[in-house]
Amino acid sequence: MSQINSILGAIRQVVGPRSARASALPLHEPMFGKREQEAVAACVALGWTSTAGRQVTEFEDVLAKDLGVPHVVACVNGSSALHVALMLAGVRPGDEVVVPAVSFAATANAVKYCGAWPLFVDVSPDDFGVDPESLDKYLEEFGERRDDGLYNRISGRRISCLLPMHCFGYICQIDRLLDVAAKHGLTLVEDAAEAIGSRTGSRSAGSFGLIGALSFNGNKTVTTGGGGAILTNDGELAARARHITTNAKVAHPWRFYHDTLGYNYRMPSLNAALGIAQLERLDTIIDRKTRLHEHYVKAFETVGGVRLLRGRAGTKPNHWLNTLVIEQQESSVDALLTAAHADGLLMRPVWDLLPTLPYFADCVSAPLPNATWLAERTVNLPSSEALGMALT
Repeated sequence: MSQINSILGAIRQVVGPRSARASALPLHEPMFGKREQEAVAACVALGWTSTAGRQVTEFEDVLAKDLGVPHVVACVNGSSALHVALMLAGVRPGDEVVVPAVSFAATANAVKYCGAWPLFVDVSPDDFGVDPESLDKYLEEFGERRDDGLYNRISGRRISCLLPMHCFGYICQIDRLLDVAAKHGLTLVEDAAEAIGSRTGSRSAGSFGLIGALSFNGNKTVTTGGGGAILTNDGELAARARHITTNAKVAHPWRFYHDTLGYNYRMPSLNAALGIAQLERLDTIIDRKTRLHEHYVKAFETVGGVRLLRGRAGTKPNHWLNTLVIEQQESSVDALLTAAHADGLLMRPVWDLLPTLPYFADCVSAPLPNATWLAERTVNLPSSEALGMALT
């Protein structure tokens, strides 16, 4: 129990004791102020609350400018953005898509939506993203080059795409992964659902691959209540994404003609209005979350056997969820979480590894030593913007 007490004590140094909190402290919650209320009220007053309102276009334009990406297509959620991104990247039914074993289920679910198969690979303990070296080794050993691409000798399926995820807002080794993808002839699509505003150098997460996808779920750094976005540097792909996500309806003053299978995936204006107001504070939100992270770093300096995920040199994470790895484990994660929840700290473990979920049981997995080790030793700490705002 001494390690558990030390960990909870470090967290209390940052967020305050249980007696100072009116209620349990959630893992992550949004902050809404007068500007958000005004933006939503103005949208309601205009009467255009569905996907046809001007707020959707304005949200896309603001997001594109903030992230330095030429083209943004706002979607109803992050899963829809990933689904369309993979379709546009050329993923076909029966293909395999490389997916990190450590991720939210939506990453691999989007592969299944395309009729394809996730190929689960190991992650780096430094950023929880796809590990480039182990991936390259696996593809060298089990990949077979044919005229129409790379095939997996184990499954016999074509491996068409690499789908890395920037976990908890910490950018993975994206430059190295781009090299691996190019070496083996794979298209790279970024799952940047958790990483809005995270950067490596001057570039934003989601801008490196052929296409990127964001999420604006209620628990994300910036929220539209529910929402997502497709990011791309390719104008033709952006136009196709916009068409597909609008039920593939051909523009006409009154006819309803659809030229291919499409999806009702566009973001409603009410959500976009909320997002516009949130984006006005993006830098402030990240600054506050960075301040919270720095306080956690200081608080955990005297706690042995643990480390906070920091982000690689040259990157600037958004610190969506502060992440603690218990490297020398005295008690189980469940024991820690039981004590934390009793203290009103609603921390959580990392997700169950994707290959362990029953509907992925038939998928191929590379060796997963890092992912397996991390899954037994990782927790996310309370990370709301409001906590950082209260700190000096």
